[in-house]
Amino acid sequence: MAINQETVTGIQQHTDRLFTFQTTRNSGFKFDNGQFTMIGLDVNGKKILRAYSIASANHQEHLNFISINVPNGPLTSVLQHIQIGDIIEVSTKAVGTLTIDRLSTADELFLLATGTGLAPFMSIIADPATYDKFKTVTVVHCCRTTAELVYADYIKNLHQDELLGEIVQGKLFYHPRTTEQHSENFGRIITKDGVADWIHNLLTPLDKQFCRVMICGNPNMLAELTAYFTSNKWTMGSINAPGEFIIEKAFVEAK
Repeated sequence: MAINQETVTGIQQHTDRLFTFQTTRNSGFKFDNGQFTMIGLDVNGKKILRAYSIASANHQEHLNFISINVPNGPLTSVLQHIQIGDIIEVSTKAVGTLTIDRLSTADELFLLATGTGLAPFMSIIADPATYDKFKTVTVVHCCRTTAELVYADYIKNLHQDELLGEIVQGKLFYHPRTTEQHSENFGRIITKDGVADWIHNLLTPLDKQFCRVMICGNPNMLAELTAYFTSNKWTMGSINAPGEFIIEKAFVEAK
């Protein structure tokens, strides 16, 4: 696997297990917004690489990532201790199914994320092409606590951004939720009885003629929502046949 050496330029620790970090970006590294790449470190003389969605847009000169610390995780147990100036290995290739060209054009786009599954959507909402294709974009991010709602301030203030402000004004909406810490918006996307009532209410009227949905995060949530949409005759999109909803099939929390 071809690898670029990138330098860590920023780190933010959000909780004892969740952090975001930024690196330099090789000028030759190309990707579509919503894709992921392999990143890693040399650990005890062994190269450890894991898939990470890219949380920065492809027009930006840096790379952003969201990571959790998995106890005894071969990569994250070391990655959590990185410092500014450290070197991170990043694959020269990006792949993934969570790109807007796999969706047919519609009025509304809903981005449903849990935990670190927000990462690919950060690149998508920073892409002007997203707002050319859809009239409104709604980000739904579910986490255990408010501290885990990374990039919340960034999303809320994107309408003030020098480049994107006018583009997203009145078109980008943010719906954060917590599942353990009580907050204004409390409750899981998926309950023991299936898709939660608040999702039905938020997405009403959820009509595949007007709405498109992208989903990334917890594997159980992915499976439940895939079953929900397919049972309601929604088609999963692909490069050759854009559809009404898509998930990141290859996304797995890094360990």
